[in-house]
Amino acid sequence: METERTNKNIKAKKKVEALKGFYTHLMIYLVINTSLLIIKIIGNFYYGDYFMGPLWHFSTFATWLFWGIGLSFHALKVFKKNPFFNRNWEERQIQKYIDEDRNEVKKYE
Repeated sequence: METERTNKNIKAKKKVEALKGFYTHLMIYLVINTSLLIIKIIGNFYYGDYFMGPLWHFSTFATWLFWGIGLSFHALKVFKKNPFFNRNWEERQIQKYIDEDRNEVKKYE
């Protein structure tokens, strides 16, 4: 009984650490990308460019985009959402291999 409680505590602690890591990652993402955007806008004003110019430039939103993709994968991992290898996929693959083995055995009967 005690080991079961300990195991549950360990699992809960790992989940909280993963969640904390994700939220830290999200905050760093927002702070750094917002800072880069502000620096880009201020720099363009200094050189006489207009406001919307830097917003539509690829270099401005490339870090938002690519880092955002990484952040999305982090979120999928933390929140246990896997659109590619979900439970149904696992069951289909297991059934597929069981059927293949069964067919192999039938060949030699």
